[in-house]
Amino acid sequence: MAASRSEIDLSGTWRIKSADGKHACEYQIPGDVHSSLITAGIIPDPYIGRNEYDVRWVAEQDWIATREFEWSGEGQWDLDIDYLDTVAEIKINNKSVLKADNCFRRYSPDVSKVLRRGKNKIEIHFFSNVKEAAKRQKAHPYYVPFAAQNCPIPDTNFLRKPSCHAGWDWNLAIMPFGAYGHIKLRSKSKLFTNPFIHDLSIKQQHNKDGSVEVEVLWPMAFGEQESYITFAGETRLRTTNSERFIVKRPRLWWPTGAGAQHLYELKIQCGDETEFRKIGLRHIDLVNQKDKIGARFLFRVNGKEIFCRGANWIPADALPSRATPELTRRLLQAAVDANMNMIRVWGGGYYEQDWFYDICDELGIMIWQDFQFACNLYPADENFLKQVRREVSEQVARLKLHACIVVWCGDNELIGALNWFPESRANRDRYLAAYDRLNHTIEQAAKGADPSINWWPSSPSSGALNFGDAWHDDRSGDMHFWSVWHEGKNFEHYRDVKPRFCSEFGFQSYPSLHVIK
Repeated sequence: MAASRSEIDLSGTWRIKSADGKHACEYQIPGDVHSSLITAGIIPDPYIGRNEYDVRWVAEQDWIATREFEWSGEGQWDLDIDYLDTVAEIKINNKSVLKADNCFRRYSPDVSKVLRRGKNKIEIHFFSNVKEAAKRQKAHPYYVPFAAQNCPIPDTNFLRKPSCHAGWDWNLAIMPFGAYGHIKLRSKSKLFTNPFIHDLSIKQQHNKDGSVEVEVLWPMAFGEQESYITFAGETRLRTTNSERFIVKRPRLWWPTGAGAQHLYELKIQCGDETEFRKIGLRHIDLVNQKDKIGARFLFRVNGKEIFCRGANWIPADALPSRATPELTRRLLQAAVDANMNMIRVWGGGYYEQDWFYDICDELGIMIWQDFQFACNLYPADENFLKQVRREVSEQVARLKLHACIVVWCGDNELIGALNWFPESRANRDRYLAAYDRLNHTIEQAAKGADPSINWWPSSPSSGALNFGDAWHDDRSGDMHFWSVWHEGKNFEHYRDVKPRFCSEFGFQSYPSLHVIK
């Protein structure tokens, strides 16, 4: 591939081989390694029969992916990569440029010194996440329990990787890995190489006269270059680090069923570089007022209380390569067709790709966004918390312009997990203190990236610093109601509770006859 003036796309066909040299095939990036091995006939489809157990060896090995590219550029260049799953090292021309261990981060190391004119070689060493998780558990000063009732593959609470990759009550346990997002070389002369555009902030002031004041805050990274911003049909030359626009007769963004989903185009130009974002004008409050029962829990959008109807979102496929934008759109459209107006992005999967939230903006689906911690206890040492701070800051910065996101939630069921394990029941103080450190770190990093977010500490939760049993308390906060399934209660028991907000409930069904056949 020849270099453009400012960018080289490294996606496409790579070669991958097991570290022991026994297996090799083409590997498609973006994508997971398992899918390429299936295409090559090296492993069977894990969805069929009991093949799941026959492919677990893949994640227990190290793998090396390689390709070549041409470079004839000059100046300073970065390698830009996201959704790298998970413990991996990238080398260019046999020189290490990145050691990664967080699937939820974006990496942009400077690679200027290792590039050479002409042919270059890049390789990704995927280290066994299974082995690395066990190694980290063993090195920790004390044992940190994981959700063995869901995850047959142990210790993945030590990795910043989707929890459900180790299995769940609905998922395969095969620990997929790979590079699922973009991978590019970018010249530092290219202004909008992210995270610059992700550093952009927008503040909305909804006035009593119906107008909306929109303040666009520019990151310092734009420097002194002449740049323009266009919003609501008005173009400005940037003269300061913020620009204010007054929209006198705004067309507001509403959840589906409550109004239209109008999106304004934000255009930023600097030299020959142009970036676009779509902005929905809306004001959303999380109402959590005390009352005679306990405390209300609801969302008020543009001054109107919205009754939320929806479901929890897990990754669209156990194999990331199959979770395409087309499949995702069909599923989200099906939610709208079923009269849902909210999706909870559950904390054991991913912060989804940008196009997921673009679709939700367009369809008017409100997003309850969990941070990606689910059902485990987690280490709270400084190295782990340092990773969490970066992850949370990057993800909130990436997603904060989306109209659809109405609340950020600290985790899924970590408070309940304190009572699930003999270690934490015997020494609750130790594990509660570790949880509080983690949860506080998440909150601080999230609000640091966007002070305007609606924050909820955990799901389920009766409120801040309340570590009670929100599975059986329907008076305040959000509730997870699984008594009909997990506790064997009959279906009439649904009538015995009146949650202020039920963020999880259900009953696991048999698969359809089509799937069985």
